[in-house]
Amino acid sequence: MTDPLKDNLRLLAIFHYVVGGMAALFACLPFLHLMMGVLMLFAEPESGDEFPVTIFAAMFIIIPAIFILAGWAFAACVIAAGRKMAAFKSYTFCLVMAGILCAFVPFGTVLGVFSLVTLTKPETKELFANSTSTP
Repeated sequence: MTDPLKDNLRLLAIFHYVVGGMAALFACLPFLHLMMGVLMLFAEPESGDEFPVTIFAAMFIIIPAIFILAGWAFAACVIAAGRKMAAFKSYTFCLVMAGILCAFVPFGTVLGVFSLVTLTKPETKELFANSTSTP
């Protein structure tokens, strides 16, 4: 007979992979602004005054690049939390990521709440403390 707690944690890990993949996909949306900035940077100015165009182009490149990298880093952390949850390791990291996920409506909130409910159970803490094996 299988342990329902381990099954729940493995199911939550799968959902972490899904939400992490969705976060990585949505983090690619600012590529549109990034490409506009690159096009503005290499386009010929009409009036001869290229200083404001260069500033706007730099803003259209730097700001989306920051959002893309932050989104990918967040997605990587969500996926890493899923892997650690499946292996019953790094309890604190999984708990912190579950809390951070609650801020990302709607899927992150649902996953974060279910993860927090599952992770705060005493038997889950014991499982993470006693686990030395990989799935």
